[in-house]
Order: sequence, then C-alpha cells, then structure tokens
Amino acid sequence: MRAVFQTLMALLAAAALALLASPPAHAVIPGGGAAPETEPAGETQAIAQDRDGGEDRRIEQRIEGIFSELPAFRQVEADVRGGVVTLSGVVPGEADIDRAANIVGRIQGVVTIENALERDTSVERGLGALGDLSDRVERWIALLPLVGIAALVALLIAGLGYFLAGLGGLWRRITPNAFLAEIVASAIRFVFVTLGLVIALDILGAGTLLGAVLGGAGLVGVALGFAMRDTIENYVASLMLSLRQPFRANDHVRIGDLEGRVIRLTSRATILMTLDGNHLRIPNGQVFKAVILNYTRNPQRRFDFELGIDADDDPRAAMTLGARVLAGLDFVLDQPEPAGRIRQVGDSNIVIQYLAWIDQREADWFKSRSLAIAAVKQALEEAGFALPEPIYRLRFDGRSDPLALGRPATVRQSDEPAASRPPPDRTAPSAAGPPDVRPEREIAEMVEQERRNPAEQADDLLDSRRPVE
Repeated sequence: MRAVFQTLMALLAAAALALLASPPAHAVIPGGGAAPETEPAGETQAIAQDRDGGEDRRIEQRIEGIFSELPAFRQVEADVRGGVVTLSGVVPGEADIDRAANIVGRIQGVVTIENALERDTSVERGLGALGDLSDRVERWIALLPLVGIAALVALLIAGLGYFLAGLGGLWRRITPNAFLAEIVASAIRFVFVTLGLVIALDILGAGTLLGAVLGGAGLVGVALGFAMRDTIENYVASLMLSLRQPFRANDHVRIGDLEGRVIRLTSRATILMTLDGNHLRIPNGQVFKAVILNYTRNPQRRFDFELGIDADDDPRAAMTLGARVLAGLDFVLDQPEPAGRIRQVGDSNIVIQYLAWIDQREADWFKSRSLAIAAVKQALEEAGFALPEPIYRLRFDGRSDPLALGRPATVRQSDEPAASRPPPDRTAPSAAGPPDVRPEREIAEMVEQERRNPAEQADDLLDSRRPVE
C-alpha cells in the first residue's frame, strides 16, 4: 500500500511540473488585459533549435525599414529576441494594430508576435484629423473641373434623350396608338438618362459606386414590383386592351356582370355609361380578365320568352300559333324564322318558349320583346287556350273561432260579380296606331355628347381605324 501511495504522489508531482513548464496561452498587454497572440504565416512550421545571433537584429532592421516607409507606423517600435517580436507604440486607428501584426508575420524568421500597440488618442492626433479633412477638401476642389465635365456630358446625353422623346408625332406614326407612343418616349428618356449617369461616373472613376447604385436600384425595383403588383398589372392590361381594341365607342357591352355603353378606354380604366345614365369606371386589369359580351357587333339579336298553357291543351298547336303570330309582327325578321319550343311540362301546365329575331338598328330589343309577349298571349287566349294560374286549396280547421254573426258585411269593389264588371278594352292598343319599336337613342346620345368633350379626347385609347378583336 505504501508503494502504491508513493507511485501516485510521483505521478501528481510530474503533472504539476508539466503544467508549470508549459508557455502561457495569452500575452499580457502593458496597458492591462490579455491579448491573443498573432500567429505568423509559418507558425505551423517547426521552430529551428539553433539561431544565428545576428538574425534577430536583421529581423528588427527589416521591420524598422518597412515601418519607416509607412506614415501610420512611424511611432511603432519593434524588439526581437529569439524570433519573438514585441511591438509597442501608438498607431492612428484600431485597424492599424492588426495591419502591423500582419506585416510582421510575413517576415521570414519570426516565431511569434507580442502585439502591444495602442490607438493614438492624443489631442495632437485629433487636431491632425482636421488637417486630413482640409487635405480632402482641397482634393475635392481640385476635382471640381472634372466633376463639371462629367455633369456636362451627362446633361448633354440626357438632353438628347428628352429631345428624341419629344418627337411625339414620329412615335405616334410608328406605334399603333398614343398610349404606346408615350411608353416608347418614356423608355427613351430613361435609357438616355441612365446612359448619361453611367458615362459621368466612369469619367470620375467611380465605377464601383455605379455598381452599388445599380444593385441597390435593382433591389428597390423588385420590392416596388411586389408592392405595386396590382398597379403594374393594370398598366399592362391597358396596353394590351389598346392594342387589341375589344370594342368601339358607344358599343353596348356586358363586362362580367356589368352592363352599359362604352364611353372611352383610358390608360387606367374603361368608362361605361349604364342603361340608367350613370358613369361606371372599371379597372382595365378587371376588363382584360373578364368575359366581354358585345351586343352591338352583330345587329341581329334574338329575344325569347315563356308562356304556359293548360295541361289538357295541344302544345303543338300553341307552338304553331305563337310562331305564326311572331312572324306577322313587322319588327320580327323573316330569317331566322320565329319558333316555339316546349320548355317543360309542369304539374298543371305546359311551358312553351317562343323565339324571334330582330334588327337592333331598326327595333329596340326590350320594346320588341314586350310587344311580342302581349301579341302571342292575346292570340292564345282568343284561340281558346287556357293560361292557367297557380291554384291553392284552402282548408278550414274546425277548431278555429266561428265568424261573428249579425255584423253587416262590407262589399268591396273587387267582391262584385265578374258579370257586372265591363270587359277590358282590347282595341285600345290598335287604335293608337302601329307600335313604336324604334331603338332608344337617349343613352347613345349621352355617350356621344361625352365623347365630344375635347378635354377627354386626349386620354381616349379607342381607335376606330384599328380592327376590333
């Protein structure tokens, strides 16, 4: 047991001696605190056992020769002993401390570096910064003539771009419409201004600054593109609509679920006048993606309506009679011929659909349909066809309160027997002359009056010379 104890004590003593003999991991700076050692380039190489006594002096002279050529290190002192370089003194800035260590580390023969350099915080140094500022101002003043030349070149190039963009008549003749001509002019201005800026910065030797500016402008452009996505989409839709021309001025259109007559197409929206005389502004992005129904493109338009006859009546006879009545109307076209179709068979009636065509240039669609319904209904009734009405069965509950007796009953006008009322005057419409089915021009004339406004014509992208898509 004693032998084991002596062996353990010997091992502990050996470990303690090894720790005491190991070099410190950090060097102590005279100003206080520990600073990490700066490893030279050859730190991983083996350190020579034998060194020439004059080698430290040669390293020290080499360091002094290098630092003497650098104004920032003229107050730096180097002491070399055994390949270990100790730097002391002051330097102008924090970055110069690491710079000095990097320079010394590249000298052959340097084992390690004790960097004890400090930043110069004296008043003289602060006043010297004012001298540096004055030197910079003098350099800027000397650069002013070159700046003036660069600015003049940039202005000349940009002026040329604005001159070319100002040739509006030329671009309007080349491009399909005024909107596209304005886009071309704006693109020319932008290209020439950017070119002038690039050449001016190149004259000043600020190519790096130009790259940074263009890179920042690209990032800003991407951010603005996401933020203004709807605006850009609407702008592109305006361009496509101006090229395709999906409708003319005063066309009666339905865009999605919106209906009216076209007043104008602008660079932002399509302006309609609804059938009740109100202005309707639809963004072009919505117009471009919507389904457009143009009632004006084809002058022939079909109308239809439904009438029900009694389930016991002959539907084929009702279809033939209705089609013959429609064909006898002056405003109904012979071709395509009017027709009748069985729409459905209900619980107590048969629904028949009647169809006929009109020329919208001579007859109004709403008026024609209304008169056609009245004519067919009258013909069916006169021919003995019953137009059934909904029949309701009333069931009286025996538990309800009995009616009060002894009160005088009040006879209303509607309670009179049907035989006592005079029959309706069926000759009144015919006595007034032929029905008026002329197209209504009120909304169309309001649209024309709007389009005659000179202030609004410049922003109109509708072009009657271009074909409609």
